[in-house]
Amino acid sequence: MARKVTISTFNFNYCPVDPSGNAEQSVKRVTNYLEHKLNQVWPDRPDLIVLPECCDMPAGCTGENLRMYYRERGDRMLQFLAEKAKERHCYIAYPSIRLLSDGTWRNSVRLIDRSGNVVGTYDKNHPVIVEIEEDGILCGQDAPIMDCDFGRVGCAICFDLNFDPLRTRYAKESPDLILFPSMFHGGFMQQYWAYSCRAYFVGAIAGGLPASIVSPVGQIVRSSSNYYDFMSETVNLDFVVAHLDNNRQKFEAMRQKYGRKVKVADPGYLGSVLISSETDEFSAQDLVREFNIEPLDDYLARSLARHRKSASDNN
Repeated sequence: MARKVTISTFNFNYCPVDPSGNAEQSVKRVTNYLEHKLNQVWPDRPDLIVLPECCDMPAGCTGENLRMYYRERGDRMLQFLAEKAKERHCYIAYPSIRLLSDGTWRNSVRLIDRSGNVVGTYDKNHPVIVEIEEDGILCGQDAPIMDCDFGRVGCAICFDLNFDPLRTRYAKESPDLILFPSMFHGGFMQQYWAYSCRAYFVGAIAGGLPASIVSPVGQIVRSSSNYYDFMSETVNLDFVVAHLDNNRQKFEAMRQKYGRKVKVADPGYLGSVLISSETDEFSAQDLVREFNIEPLDDYLARSLARHRKSASDNN
């Protein structure tokens, strides 16, 4: 059955503050700034909002002044966003630097649900060296899959995108969405992560580079523009990725029978397509069973097994 979810994401700059000013005033200024940004997407009635990496980090504030700001902020921004999530009945991915009770620091994403509760936390597995050596950020060790009422969610933050072990962990878990708050864009790696993990990929990029949503076959569904630092889009999480080999006639039979109730999105050049159910009458998996469609991962596994058999037979 169609599983539509409306996602809002941003690519805004950080809020400027007086670096020598009062930390309490800075917290209030940043809070008001984030509230203004959120007001831009409320008309779209999002199910999920993804904010950029360290979304409440004030611009122009460094070193001990920045640490003073974070100590003054504490969990106040988390509480503010939790209230907004509950009020607007949506999920909010809140990326921030956080101070743990043991005095250590993490670069994290906390996912807040529609009731204002934190349903999961991801700590950046691969901070850049300067984060570790100058900011005291410790590396996260886990890659949790967070369960939402619309699907399963994983996270990666900025520099994480360069490391295969994290990507392959998610590929094995098959989340519906990968959330990517960042300070760098990642270029074609966004598309490869989406395809590799068979998941929609949501980039929220600080500093003006485009925020975007990428489909599980690497197509950019939508991105923010040079005029607007936010965007919202509805995607369908009831999907299957399948290769064209041995499936083309099945796709055509499916389209002939169900018409606009199904969708086959072909990005071109890839050899794989995204099949989705656009109705409540049946699911994408129902289509797989009815038309005996071989999903991409099954086809690749079957091919690899045949390759190994061939190599064994020739020895």
